[in-house]
Amino acid sequence: MPCAQTQQTMDDILARHRTLEGPLLPILHSVQAEFGFIPEDVVQIIADALNITRAEVHGVITFYHDFRSAPAGRHVVKICRAEACQAVGGTAISERAFEKLGIGWHGTTANGAVTLEPVYCLGLCACGPAAMVDGKVVGRVDATKLDKLLAVVQTGAGA
Repeated sequence: MPCAQTQQTMDDILARHRTLEGPLLPILHSVQAEFGFIPEDVVQIIADALNITRAEVHGVITFYHDFRSAPAGRHVVKICRAEACQAVGGTAISERAFEKLGIGWHGTTANGAVTLEPVYCLGLCACGPAAMVDGKVVGRVDATKLDKLLAVVQTGAGA
């Protein structure tokens, strides 16, 4: 059962989107913008409001990679997994990130500083491997550049 504040926030979000055709995705985007993730206790609220099953809501949340069911770290690092980036060393960059951060895909460091996510094309195919750090794309990521990026997001120090 959600708290009163969560229920009020959900009532506001649902009121804004309920009349849209196909409101589920806009509702989920608004929920994530408000809470930073899709809290488990709002899934049933959304399902009830849209007269769909909890499983249908869950299916949409888990199908789209940008929806989270847990809070992200203070910084989000996305590494391109598309073929063009893989062909120029993307797998090695991913593995280095796993090693440096001590987490895998969709993981968040123990201190809550960094969440690591795969992304399937950042549009920098000619500048691969590519990454995105807090919404800013970075091309030609090699081990040295990755280490500098990770040092910044892990400690907040300058690059």
